[in-house]
Amino acid sequence: MSPATLALRYAGFAAVATIANLGAQRIVLAWGDGAALFALAVATGTGVGLVVKYILDKRWIFYDLSTGVRAHSTKFALYTAMGLVTTAIFWGTETAFWLIWGTDLMREVGAVLGLSVGYVTKYLLDRRYVFADSTRLEGAG
Repeated sequence: MSPATLALRYAGFAAVATIANLGAQRIVLAWGDGAALFALAVATGTGVGLVVKYILDKRWIFYDLSTGVRAHSTKFALYTAMGLVTTAIFWGTETAFWLIWGTDLMREVGAVLGLSVGYVTKYLLDRRYVFADSTRLEGAG
């Protein structure tokens, strides 16, 4: 796959995961407002986005065809671990925008900005640590 195709595909999948994330947040935030509900919304959105992005990346970015509970659980655990730093970038940016401007629009702008920076960082980490075997196989072919 060409670098341009990879970048477009990865950006598209990041957009899908972002929409899933923000959609899940909106569902939770529809129950009301306040700091505790905001924290629940951010955590729920992050979980939904994580699962969506893992499924898409595993198959369509890194061409990882491994199967079985052990392979999935190991890779998903590594994928999640790589996401801890990038999640901190996302949560920090989204929360800062919410605290500064106090509007849903600016919270979502902060979320999109944080997710964008986080996804670039995450791709680099995933390529090196999570899907390294798949990446080497693709390059050898």
